[in-house]
Amino acid sequence: MWIANSWKDYEVIDTSCGEKLERWGNYILLRPDPQVIWNTPKKAKEWKQLNGHYHRSAKGGGEWEFFHLPNEWSIHYRDLTFHLKPFSFKHTGLFPEQAVNWDWFSEIIRNADRPLKVLNLFAYTGGATLAAAKAGASVTHVDASKGMVTWAKENAVASGLADAPIRWLVDDCVKFVEREIRRGNTYDGIIMDPPSYGRGPKGEIWKIEESIYPFLELIAQLLSKDARFFLINSYTTGLQPAVLTYMLNTTVVQKLGGQVEASEIGLPVSASHLILPCGASGRWTP
Repeated sequence: MWIANSWKDYEVIDTSCGEKLERWGNYILLRPDPQVIWNTPKKAKEWKQLNGHYHRSAKGGGEWEFFHLPNEWSIHYRDLTFHLKPFSFKHTGLFPEQAVNWDWFSEIIRNADRPLKVLNLFAYTGGATLAAAKAGASVTHVDASKGMVTWAKENAVASGLADAPIRWLVDDCVKFVEREIRRGNTYDGIIMDPPSYGRGPKGEIWKIEESIYPFLELIAQLLSKDARFFLINSYTTGLQPAVLTYMLNTTVVQKLGGQVEASEIGLPVSASHLILPCGASGRWTP
């Protein structure tokens, strides 16, 4: 398992009864997590010091309950800064487990013999975009949500990347890729974090089990002849590491050769010293 264990401003303190207890900077949040199927004793004092608790509804969805939590605050990872705010669907605007992937491709970018051109699809609030830009890449950031792209721009400014070579695009990722193929554009690195289900700016429906493989076949056409990396993340139960490996082998490797690694990614839990699984990632390198 690839473990994001270099955080200082974020911590999974404990897990029990379907929930994870987290520290985000100076604030303690309690959120549901489907992986937490154990009912272990709640020994950490932070269980009684919550600033926010997301209550899952039996009808689906849920709502936040707040205790002295600001509307927005910031945390840092290495030399990056992220603005956080709790919003519907329990999220805060950041997936801390992805830091293990940021470190991986940042090293590739820094060690390249030339500036790399990177594409980040389904780019959310820009964690991967900022990490790639800070490492020295020029980045094209694509997300269907205007609000998420605006949020990512704010994170870039906070991270000292206001003038970095980042192209911000509000667009449907599939249609953008199709246009880039027609234009003949290519990229040296591609990052994608597709949702299980989503809608594009004009109502385009995305269902990952139906859409992901043909989309990977398209994306493989955007990798340059001297491409350095490809990263795909999955939070969908059916897309396990072995499935990611097979998909990358039959798309990217078939086109460019190279090798694929895939694994679960996870976060350390302070109270139990266990690792909380947080999805899977597949990585290609030449």
